[in-house]
Amino acid sequence: MSFKDKVVIVTGASSGIGAAIAMSFAEQGASVVLVGRNQAKLDGVTSKCIKNGTKPLAINADVTAEADVKRIIDKTVQTFGQIDILVNNAGIASTVSFGRDETMKEFDRIMAVNFRAVVHLTQLATPHLIKTKGNIVNISSVASLRNFDKAWIYCSTKAALDHFSRSMASELAKKGVRVNTVNPGPVKTDIIVNMGLTDTDFYWDLMKGATALNRISDPSEIADVVLFLASEKAKGVTGSTWVADNGTLVK
Repeated sequence: MSFKDKVVIVTGASSGIGAAIAMSFAEQGASVVLVGRNQAKLDGVTSKCIKNGTKPLAINADVTAEADVKRIIDKTVQTFGQIDILVNNAGIASTVSFGRDETMKEFDRIMAVNFRAVVHLTQLATPHLIKTKGNIVNISSVASLRNFDKAWIYCSTKAALDHFSRSMASELAKKGVRVNTVNPGPVKTDIIVNMGLTDTDFYWDLMKGATALNRISDPSEIADVVLFLASEKAKGVTGSTWVADNGTLVK
């Protein structure tokens, strides 16, 4: 499939699933906007996009900062003149038990990235997406559909994201804008390290064993699903929760 002449914003594009999504869009001819907070990693993804496809626009920004969110949208339109696809991928996780001293601080921190930032970006991008009859793909998680021990905040934010996506799919359908979510299971990224957990092999083995297919996905597998949902091949798909979890829900 080709995304030539399409402009795609990907948040959390400096590594993992976001980087794979950005590179896949670049390979298919899209003008890609990379959004992330780690400049060195953004530079690395930029180089890979150039090598494999098109030169992206890299924006070092914090999606929880209102001025930065506005800057992402403004700079994209100033550079490319339009927005066709918004991929809200940026997300964080942690493990914290309910009732701890740090509980509400962690709740606010994770909710700000995983949910509020998505709502804000969607609000600012929507007028441009209406003009292009574009679409939104939100990266949720299988955690929105079941509980995981000590991850209740993350699970709650992803459940909120799913419901918001369905609401926006309903509201924007009459404007010609589609909205879908992709809900991965375990994917080999740096999420375990980012959560501050040290025994990475133990946790990857634990997650692998929790899947029916006994495997961990590569980020490129999730990118494949995103590109399908963003393409004309999925023109009749909106309000969907597209699970790619290696059978976590049926284990």
